[in-house]
Amino acid sequence: MVLAVGVDVGGTKIAAGVVDEEGVVLEQTRMPSPSDDPTELREAIAETVASMRTRHDVVAVGLGAAGFVAADRRSMIFAPHLQWGDASLADQLEAAIGLPVNVENDGNAAAWAEHRFGAGRGVDDQMTVALGTGVGGGLILDSELYRGGHGIAAEIGHLGLVRQGRPCKCGRRGCLEQYASGSALERDAKVAAAEGRAPGLLEAAGGDVEQVTGRMVSELAAAGDEGALALFDELAGALGTGLATLVAVLDPSLIVLGGGVSEAGDVVLRPTEAALRREMTGGDIHPAPELRLAELGNTAGLIGAADLARRHAGLSA
Repeated sequence: MVLAVGVDVGGTKIAAGVVDEEGVVLEQTRMPSPSDDPTELREAIAETVASMRTRHDVVAVGLGAAGFVAADRRSMIFAPHLQWGDASLADQLEAAIGLPVNVENDGNAAAWAEHRFGAGRGVDDQMTVALGTGVGGGLILDSELYRGGHGIAAEIGHLGLVRQGRPCKCGRRGCLEQYASGSALERDAKVAAAEGRAPGLLEAAGGDVEQVTGRMVSELAAAGDEGALALFDELAGALGTGLATLVAVLDPSLIVLGGGVSEAGDVVLRPTEAALRREMTGGDIHPAPELRLAELGNTAGLIGAADLARRHAGLSA
């Protein structure tokens, strides 16, 4: 059994797990991430891997992180939430850990995991869209992860959706993630509650608009609350429009919806299917991709990172 460690590094947490060749997580741990100190961040990752190696025979380490990863998969070009420093991240971690290290974008890692072990098993051409704080994603074309010429393909959340629209942290305006992410859902829900369009949400928040959360929207929508359902319809409309543009270019057979917003299930899946069909070039003439909910949850990133590290080291088929 060839084991690898996958490390999924976010702005607030580090999730790491020992993963076998079937995508099974044998051991997992989580800890806060020291996001503003590159040395502390690398040391935390190295210590986590070292601890797992005392209990498992590990052959490689995969690191999944938000941001632009260089085409050689050894360093970060840009990371919006973390400070990695300027030197080669893989070189530094390999020196500290003593194992091969592969660096991958977190959306790519999650997409690869769903392709290999989750909702996308057996589908050659597919796209994963992660609806979380922002909108991430990854592309699988001909059963291979597509990274693009510079290694930074599939930044789905920064597809231009609305000209001169809402400002985005990337520096542009009107990006998809400003309308179809968990953050966008929560922001729009607060506005709807304040304007009286979602009385159920305001009641659930104890009359305090600032206490409205995305989870409240999901729970009320699942219970049939009209205001909450309308918010999901709005999000799905934006998402469907963005996906239709990508479908026109890529023609995937499957789109996998992941991330925290996808946990709402059919409440987000069904209106997104309808919106995509409405917005697709050629309408009913154009074959539509199937939409499925992701299966691997918040372990997708570390599972994919581990499997890609194993493959990159030549230790997996």
